[in-house]
Amino acid sequence: MNSMRLQIRPRGQRHDYAQRGARCRIGDWPVRRSTRAFAREGRRTYGYGVLDFLHGYVYGRWPYFYIQAGMRPEALRRPLRALATRGSRLLSRRRGATDPQTRSKLFADTYHGKVVPTSAATQLVTLDLELDLRDLEQIIPYATARDIVIKNPERIVALECPCRASQASPCLPLAVCLIVGEPFASFVADHHPTRARWITQEEAVGILQDERERGHVHHAFFKDAMLNRFYAICNCCSCCCGAMKAWKNGVPMLASSGYTAVCDAHRCTACGACEAVCPFGALSMAPHGAQVDDEACLGCGVCAAHCPSQALTLVRAPNRGEPLDIRALRDR
Repeated sequence: MNSMRLQIRPRGQRHDYAQRGARCRIGDWPVRRSTRAFAREGRRTYGYGVLDFLHGYVYGRWPYFYIQAGMRPEALRRPLRALATRGSRLLSRRRGATDPQTRSKLFADTYHGKVVPTSAATQLVTLDLELDLRDLEQIIPYATARDIVIKNPERIVALECPCRASQASPCLPLAVCLIVGEPFASFVADHHPTRARWITQEEAVGILQDERERGHVHHAFFKDAMLNRFYAICNCCSCCCGAMKAWKNGVPMLASSGYTAVCDAHRCTACGACEAVCPFGALSMAPHGAQVDDEACLGCGVCAAHCPSQALTLVRAPNRGEPLDIRALRDR
């Protein structure tokens, strides 16, 4: 890897992050401590300016409005719709987007997900060491927002999924978005006390396993406004997830896990279970068994987990980038 830097620190003294509801005052303006912690971390982040912080604050403070504005703007009330349209234009202008194709590419570069199998997602929520991984261009193949900096990894919040919440008949349960580490976990818990709850690492693993059984995909999400780095694992269904809908519409905001599914024709019974559960539509039935569309397959492993004859497995696909394997990266 060209310029990756790895730093591991033992979990020593806790960072001074807020407990839920704690506040301080700057002049006459009440500011939550979690907001101050977010701002302090922003000041330590190279290239992260005031406008980036304001963008991140809006995204973290009003994620349900933010996501609905992107997915279903017609469902917003007129004043909010106008505000969302204005904000989108300002961001596009700032990024130099002049046409729809350019806007889609720039959007994906600043807000994207990496598909991770359950084993890799489990590593992210069970860390006992802080991580500082930079410039993961071969793993997170985007121009920006590709660092993994996890402080206080045991601090995890389960948030009601904004994508699911924006739907009239969402998939359940809602609280399947895992906000990992600080300052993000405290910020979300502090600003969404009725939609977020603190969970243990063991509970996070349980959520991942339950979502896999439901046929949903784990995505490690990165965003420029969230300090240019990883901040959450979303457990996504193709019917509600905005990122998966965008990917199907040609917006390249999802990166392959680095694996692809392979079918053992001798084991396959052509039962169709994998075709029914594949969230990316990458499987079809043929007389000799399941066929995998390598271009459509993002290597999530949902098909392998639901194959009754164990005919499907994930294998490395070097042309699809490197896997997000924290143990392997930590040992380098």
